[in-house]
Amino acid sequence: MTDRQSVPRNAAVPRLRILWSFARPHKGALIRALLLALVASALGLATPMVTKWVLDALGDASPLKGPLAALLVLLVVGVAVRFWQWTLLGAVGERVVLEARESMVRRFLRATVPAITRRPTGELVTRVTSDTVLLREAATDALVGLINGTVMLLGTLVLMGVLDVVLLGTTLASVALVGVLFAVLMPGIATAQQRAQEHLGRLGGALEGTLRAIRTVKVSRAEDRTAERIAADARASAEYGIRAVRREALAWTVSWSGIELAIIVILGVGAWRVGEGQMEVSSLIAFLLYAFGLMDPITELSSNVTALQAGMAAAERIRETDELQTESTAAHPAPPTGPDHRHDVPVLALRQVTAAYGPDAEPAVRGIDLAVPRRGHTAIVGPSGAGKTTLFSLVLRFLEPTQGELLLDGRPYRDLTHDEIRARLAYVEQDTPIVPGTIRDNLLLSRPDATDEELRRVLRDVRLAEKIDALDDGLDTTLSTTTVSGGERQRIALARALLRTPDVLLLDEATAQLDGITEAAVHDCIRSRAAAGAVVTIAHRLSTVIDAHTIVVMEAGRVRVQGSHEELLETDLLYRELVEALDISTGPAPAPEAEAVSVTSGGSRPQAT
Repeated sequence: MTDRQSVPRNAAVPRLRILWSFARPHKGALIRALLLALVASALGLATPMVTKWVLDALGDASPLKGPLAALLVLLVVGVAVRFWQWTLLGAVGERVVLEARESMVRRFLRATVPAITRRPTGELVTRVTSDTVLLREAATDALVGLINGTVMLLGTLVLMGVLDVVLLGTTLASVALVGVLFAVLMPGIATAQQRAQEHLGRLGGALEGTLRAIRTVKVSRAEDRTAERIAADARASAEYGIRAVRREALAWTVSWSGIELAIIVILGVGAWRVGEGQMEVSSLIAFLLYAFGLMDPITELSSNVTALQAGMAAAERIRETDELQTESTAAHPAPPTGPDHRHDVPVLALRQVTAAYGPDAEPAVRGIDLAVPRRGHTAIVGPSGAGKTTLFSLVLRFLEPTQGELLLDGRPYRDLTHDEIRARLAYVEQDTPIVPGTIRDNLLLSRPDATDEELRRVLRDVRLAEKIDALDDGLDTTLSTTTVSGGERQRIALARALLRTPDVLLLDEATAQLDGITEAAVHDCIRSRAAAGAVVTIAHRLSTVIDAHTIVVMEAGRVRVQGSHEELLETDLLYRELVEALDISTGPAPAPEAEAVSVTSGGSRPQAT
């Protein structure tokens, strides 16, 4: 999000509507909280008048039992009302935050992959955590506080007028000065706070990405340089925060000074009027009590205006997440099919598919024609940037084609929901990121109803059962980079995919980080799966290519040629070069040179691999 030079005044109304959209579902509770706040304010306004009653009773030698009892009742009832109001308002605030957070989390997880990956992850996290706190203050406390503060201020001025009109005129002059001051300073405070929050979101995004790549940063000896780049946003946020603090300090200093000056003037004028017999001492004391308390509604109004400005900016940022494009969930009736999934058509087919990662981007793949049979192992090879990962993104419907169409069991993807497509697929990423939770949680992610016996079966298939049993907490061990190695994470991901028994298993080289013995066991799993269903792999190692029934060679976003290993060795020069490079990495771990020469998922344009 870019910095805004200023916040247009005419933008306040639509932004206030955005803020109100979060509070509207709780308007009943907000009204009750407002009524309680008004009752508490009324009790507070009554206290100076009852104090005047006490003083008048002293002057008339009247009994003090009545006014003192009234003061005690005001105290007890006021405490009870304020407690009730704060509890009610706090609960509403937490519900507003909960609903906003739940809505954003669900939106993020339902959004398309390009819509999410376009933004730094840390910035999205900041919207869920930090922005919602600002929203709570604005949508509950600020809305109620503004109305209550206004009523309390007007009530104070009215009661001051009842006591003495001349002294009221002096007070109004001070209030007018404070009002003009806040009207001038508040827009600048809001702008500074908004910019501070924007830079805080950028800081979160940069820090999150850096911590993910902490090993690379350290090996590159770039700790200080990277910290300096991240600290730049922290400094910018602090700078704008300081600007807001300075403006607030100026506003409060002048306000307090104005009120204190008014009290001095009131005391002088009031003393003169008492001396002239135009005013009673009890009335002057009550008036002074109102004057001393005048800062309460002014403070409440100013602080709530500040919170409202910050909350409106946060609400606008939160509502921006509603613009994230989401995946379709509307189901379509399936056409009648023959028994056993119509064996006469491929399980997956791509027909003249072209796709790009943006409306103005060059196509990452062009005119792809490919059919994946219901059984067997299909390997995809090609140099970096050939379009292999893009092909997987299309099959998994992370990316939509700009031309052509994909078919599942002969049905076009456009007639299926994302869930219907992915229910038939399983996918193992090359870097196998850790999903927060335990080993059990990670395995059950794809099939939550699996039994412990089924979990142990797939773990045995990938030769990981003994390792898991040796851990103190077994399947309930929390996964982290220190708990399991990269190869073990890769096998857990493969076990999770095998647990699904999918129609199509997609593997982005599931053996890249395994030793030779374990790799052989995993290849047995893949062969077994290929005998019952379709397996499609992006091949980074020669063993994967040799095992494949069909090999698809990609180059520059197109399918160059396809066939068996022996056929391609004889007929295609590029394939022979790739095999020579792949042959380097047949050992326990792929050499960096081989990875670079052959078919890595990286490159100058990662999204087009």
